[in-house]
Order: sequence, then structure tokens, then C-alpha cells
Amino acid sequence: MQQLLMGGVQVDAGSEQEVLDLYRGALRGEGGPLAIESANLDHLHWYPTGSHDRSATSAATGSATGSAAGPVEGGLRWLTLMDGAPFVITAKQLTGVTYPRLTGAGLLEPQLRVAAEEGASVGFLGGMPDMHVRLREELGRRLPDLRIAGTWAPERADITSPEGAARWAETVREAGTDVVVVGLGKPRQEDWIRDHGVASGARALLAYGAAADFIAGTVQRAPQFYQDNHLEWAYRLSREPKRLARRYLLQGPPSLARLVTHSQPRRRY
Repeated sequence: MQQLLMGGVQVDAGSEQEVLDLYRGALRGEGGPLAIESANLDHLHWYPTGSHDRSATSAATGSATGSAAGPVEGGLRWLTLMDGAPFVITAKQLTGVTYPRLTGAGLLEPQLRVAAEEGASVGFLGGMPDMHVRLREELGRRLPDLRIAGTWAPERADITSPEGAARWAETVREAGTDVVVVGLGKPRQEDWIRDHGVASGARALLAYGAAADFIAGTVQRAPQFYQDNHLEWAYRLSREPKRLARRYLLQGPPSLARLVTHSQPRRRY
């Protein structure tokens, strides 16, 4: 995969198959636990220099502190994937390569399928209890062989307190969870993974926002036309203007300016 410095954040550009191969390796115990997050303008707003310390170590170079999926921090290997269309457009300008958008919504079902193939158990942290009921029903139809370790709906105050967040990590560990899909929204999901991912005992930790809601059918993803034409943000804004106006109209433009002015290619691994 190609490493790019985009808006001050290190991003991993590659194909869906490359991500799935790294993910399958993590489920088989190759390297340390793998954390996957999405890079978009909202990510730049919350983490202008990255959500964690991705220092200049990489498994591509075979360094002692690197791994096959990029730099290690606190025992975690991180992949930061291009979710937002501005990242894909900027990456092409930097490298001449058209990389795909790799969204949690698009990756989650293939990754659940891989988990079923590998006999790995999956837990879902975040979301509402009624969504979890529908999620279990839908996964039972789509992936009957998938083992679900648990579905957990923590209160915001609980997940943002150090003690509460640590207790949820212990809950995930006690359930024997191999993959934990963390849908707490930015920045809580990335913060929880950074601080408690290793303690959770999971082999893969996926910061995927509302991806599980899309599978459950409790939230509707933008139609394909909007996705194909880089207008998914406009569709979401039209559906939830009160919640998303600040993100897209106030926080987004400064992040876009930073992306344009602070991006450069880095090494390949």
C-alpha cells in the first residue's frame, strides 16, 4: 500500500483486497491487533495530526517496531483509509493513481464474511439496542455462520469516562471477541480504540461509525448516484441538517483547505 501525508495525517492508500488480506492475516494472528479508521474531512477536524502517534516506523522496512500493516502504537497496528472523496481526488493529484474510496460502510460486510470464513467472533460496540436486534436478524439471514460475541450499547457518559471505557474493554475481552466493530462516532470510537484496543483482546478493531446501522437498515445510506458523484455528504446533510450542518458547512471548509495545502506522497509498503 502507498503511504500519503494528507492534511498532516498519514493515510494508507490501496485496494479493498489489500485491506482484506491484512485483516485476514490479523485474524490468523499475524502481527499485533489491527485497528482500521477512516480519513475524511471530519477526521482532519478532530485529528489534525492523526488520531494517534504514527511515527516513522513501518513493517515495509522490516523494522522492529513496524508491522505488516504500518506503524505500531501501543501494540496496535493502524490503517487509515481514504473514506472522503476529497482525499481520493487529492491522492490522484499527488500520485497520478486513482485510488478507491474505502468506507466502513463498504468494507464491513466483506470483513464480516472473512470473519465467518476464519471462524472469528465479532462484537458490536455502539448503537442502540433496537438496532442490535435488527442487526442480529439481518446477519442471521446474510451470514448464518458468523459468530456474534455480543452487541453493546454504552451510554455516552460511560464510554467517555476512563473507568467506564476500561470496563467496556473488559466486557469485550470477557466475551472472547476477535473483531470489534466500534460505532461510537468520531472522535469517541478512535479514542476508545487507541486507549483500550489492546486491553479488549480483539485482533481487529474497526472504527466504522454507522456501518452496522446500514446493515441493520435503521439508517439509509446515500443512493449510488450520490456515492458515485462525490455527493454523499449532501445527501446526509439533507437528511439530518441540524446534526450535520456544523460538520459539513463550518468545520469542513478549513479541513479541506488543510488537505489541499498539507499533502504529499510518502513511502510504499
